[in-house]
Amino acid sequence: MSEQPYLLDALETSDMLVIDGLHAFDFQLDDELLDQADAAAEAGEPFASEALVLSIEVQDGRERKRWQFSYNAVMEAEYLAAQDSWRIGQHHLACLAAVSSDAED
Repeated sequence: MSEQPYLLDALETSDMLVIDGLHAFDFQLDDELLDQADAAAEAGEPFASEALVLSIEVQDGRERKRWQFSYNAVMEAEYLAAQDSWRIGQHHLACLAAVSSDAED
């Protein structure tokens, strides 16, 4: 049985998100907080934080929508294998990577 993926790992390699059916190109991760979590992991220490680690903004017609999630909420997101996405609180989030090609192809 394969290990369940973490949302945070997917976010670090994503170019775009889909949150609640809306495409989001504008999202940020708090790199300083992630560095603290990495340092704790390397030291074999637990890490938890209610600090915001993920901020997402989407333009939906004339309305600008914003979401913010804490480190703990992102780490506790439920992976939905059938949709290759996550449930984070009441929201549904999918991570997408940009498609690129080599100039030689």
